[in-house]
Amino acid sequence: MTPPDVDVVLPCLNEAEALPWVLERIPPGWRALVVDNGSTDGSAGIARAGGAIVVHEPRRGFGAACHAGLTAATADVVCFCDCDASLDPGLLVPFVREVRDGGADLVLGRRRPQGRGAWPPHARAGNLALARMLRRRTGLRLHDLGPLRAARREALLALGLSDRRSGYPLQMVVRAADAGWRIAEHDVPYLPRAGASKVTGTWRGTWQAVRDMRRVLAETPAREGGPITHEGGTVR
Repeated sequence: MTPPDVDVVLPCLNEAEALPWVLERIPPGWRALVVDNGSTDGSAGIARAGGAIVVHEPRRGFGAACHAGLTAATADVVCFCDCDASLDPGLLVPFVREVRDGGADLVLGRRRPQGRGAWPPHARAGNLALARMLRRRTGLRLHDLGPLRAARREALLALGLSDRRSGYPLQMVVRAADAGWRIAEHDVPYLPRAGASKVTGTWRGTWQAVRDMRRVLAETPAREGGPITHEGGTVR
């Protein structure tokens, strides 16, 4: 069997409505890894019918699902994308090219909402507060901590990511910055999601996520500017 060019991790909890749209937009030659986090709406069956590999992660949590996908991946480059049709995985093509060409070690999508309802005000406020805290913690001048991202698999595994809740995406950025990675950010259109949000759809969910991420920001740096070694060489 020919190995995939890229693995795309799609954390999934009851996304039956959105899955067909998302899977149709996976670039040719790439593999979709749908991580079922306890869905009860038939998401796993829809994912299989759409050509995805289904990974089951019984432990609830966004980070738990993302990390299960990362450990199941085998491609050199791994991408992450939400599974709710708010982001087009086809947008990851230039991200992967930038990683492979050596322009960046981690590429992130800065969400630009398209239309009303794409990004509730409370979610934007929480994201802005976290971006400011991240800047104070690492010096990175990022605007968003969104889920659309690409990096090399071995390097990501070497970060030793431990958060299994909403802090996982932030912990990835913080530990990458501490390790001296080159981190790039590019604008991407952000669409109204299909179905109800599990996190940013409510004030309570948003601020629970912010609390998880504040805990990540309080971590003591394990490595200040040290290199991360992977199969392709040393990332600085």
